[in-house]
Amino acid sequence: MKIHLAPMEGVVNARMRALLTTVGGIDRCVTEFVRVTDRLLPAKVFHRLCPELLDGGTTPSGTPVYLQLLGSEPGAMGDNAGRAAELGAPGVDTNFGCPAKCVNRHRGGSILLDEPDLIHAIVVAMRQSMPSEVPLTVKIRLGYQDHSRLLENIDAIASAGAAEITIHARTRDDGYKPPAFWDKIAAVHRRQLNGANIIANGEVWTPEHYWQCRQDSHCDDVMLGRGLLARPDLARHIKAQQAGDHYQPMPWEDALDLVDSLFENSLLTCAPRHVGGPLKQWLGYLRRHYQEADQLFAAIKRLTQPEDLHTALAQHRRQGFDRPRAA
Repeated sequence: MKIHLAPMEGVVNARMRALLTTVGGIDRCVTEFVRVTDRLLPAKVFHRLCPELLDGGTTPSGTPVYLQLLGSEPGAMGDNAGRAAELGAPGVDTNFGCPAKCVNRHRGGSILLDEPDLIHAIVVAMRQSMPSEVPLTVKIRLGYQDHSRLLENIDAIASAGAAEITIHARTRDDGYKPPAFWDKIAAVHRRQLNGANIIANGEVWTPEHYWQCRQDSHCDDVMLGRGLLARPDLARHIKAQQAGDHYQPMPWEDALDLVDSLFENSLLTCAPRHVGGPLKQWLGYLRRHYQEADQLFAAIKRLTQPEDLHTALAQHRRQGFDRPRAA
């Protein structure tokens, strides 16, 4: 039973991977995608999106980080997969699931789910360009407009030598609208998978969703995305349940410590006018689970200056935790 942190473009970057894996329960991360066109990219591109390559390919807490590629040209995808492995990626992933129109227009992401032969060629080229000991994984959706070619795509990927296939249980046209159709994944397990492991993904916000997803999909492993952003301890909570341990969910005070850490990192890595962006973005997810996050978001949503944001965070903490406790 493994829990993976999903790649989320513009959200789950290196600083977010570091924060969430510090909480615990996450077995692996995947980077935002490296866009591949028709050429071999320089090392600096890989290091920019996956600075963990400079530290053994893991987050500061030791969680492996696979590097994800997105593209449609088999030769270039193979060359860049080889380079990722040379730079120390513990595994390489490829993205056939991104639903973004700007990506699909340039023949990237989920639009390729209507071209299983091309998907096969891409995965073959990547697998042949990498050392055998470096895993190659693939992320897809059920399909583009519908799921009629799901099994065809699974056969194409598994026969090409992928070690794992993560299936987001919605089509591209479904976007991120609930529900996720976990049961559609179950049929995949009846295929000749050539040893490939199947991982379920999509719409898992709570431990209850997690167990239902596993039951419906017949998968032992699950990838979590927005659910982990809303509840940073979701993976840890699930692992405690699996072990039969009593678990006390993370209180807002502890979540706020993580928010403060994100803000401090943003002060160091973002231009002053952009410092509030990551903070507001994460609070947008946290407010789904924490009422206090909604209150803090309301207090800072119009603030832009770092000093104003710092003051608002400090004031929120004083109001929430410096009150006299009831006897």
